[in-house]
Amino acid sequence: MLTASWLLIMTDSIQFTEAMIAELNLLLKFPDSSMEGLKIHHDAGSAVIEAAQRLYAKGLISQSDGGYLTDLGRETAQNAHLLIGLLTPR
Repeated sequence: MLTASWLLIMTDSIQFTEAMIAELNLLLKFPDSSMEGLKIHHDAGSAVIEAAQRLYAKGLISQSDGGYLTDLGRETAQNAHLLIGLLTPR
């Protein structure tokens, strides 16, 4: 049986980090079409460049500087759109 204190500790450790938020924000910028991609320019902010590199390392985008969403990336981007829609006040 789970105790309330254990649940509190568990939920405190589950948070979006700044890096995750940067990745989610970048995923939201990709077009819905699989025929279009993004190019992250060298003069973009370091948070965006690093987010793209992490997404590439995770297999979510096709190139370290953008490119196209992979199948997993497309599914993740769809979930990011769903999440932001649920969290956005109406």
